[in-house]
Amino acid sequence: MTEIPAPPWRKTRKVSAPRTVLSRDLIVATGLRLLDAEGLDALSMRRVAQELGTGPASLYAHVANKEELLDLMYDEVMSEIRVPEPEPERWLDQVRELALDAYRVFASHADIARVGLAAIPTGVNALRVAEGQLAIMLAGGVPPKIAALMIDRLGLYVCSDAYENSLYVTRQRESGTTPETFMSDFLGQIGAFYRSLPADRFPNIVAQVDNLMGGDGTDRFEFGLDLLLRGLASHVLGAGPTSKG
Repeated sequence: MTEIPAPPWRKTRKVSAPRTVLSRDLIVATGLRLLDAEGLDALSMRRVAQELGTGPASLYAHVANKEELLDLMYDEVMSEIRVPEPEPERWLDQVRELALDAYRVFASHADIARVGLAAIPTGVNALRVAEGQLAIMLAGGVPPKIAALMIDRLGLYVCSDAYENSLYVTRQRESGTTPETFMSDFLGQIGAFYRSLPADRFPNIVAQVDNLMGGDGTDRFEFGLDLLLRGLASHVLGAGPTSKG
């Protein structure tokens, strides 16, 4: 049915779009979406508020400040990490699988790993991951003190490596090229520089350029991870099972 227009003498009020109902979960989700698209340095309370169509002051009823927002965002990311139920006979492989999954999760969220470099597990999801990792190691016979130290060292290793990779992603985006082209050009330049070094001063570097430049980021991460896990396994009486790789 055709709508009848309002008489020209009648004043009508323009209907406003409904206001977004703010909540902590919505603010965190919006922060993560901005982080993934623009990176951590672009994130601010003002930027999140703009995305939500409100003012920064309205966010403070739900989040104390940017520091708390980052903590909440980091803990939300931690919820994506899969933590297996302990299998004592597979404990070392399970620690490896958990670390690889954490690496995958951090890699999918820009440079959120940077927040983890100074974070002690206090959020419910970070505590879940720490509790699960402890349970796996203790079930495998790792001494409690060693297991506690390993949580710290392994978390630092995963976050540091993931953060370094995010820096390359940022450079790639700024270059305007594809990831494949960027890495090929970047590594090609490094390789050419190493080959141009005077062999009498740097004989080993010049001779080992291919080995120095070999392997992608995942290969190198897994190499370091397996070194850590072999060291961890050495603390278990009877030498126990060993990790893959």
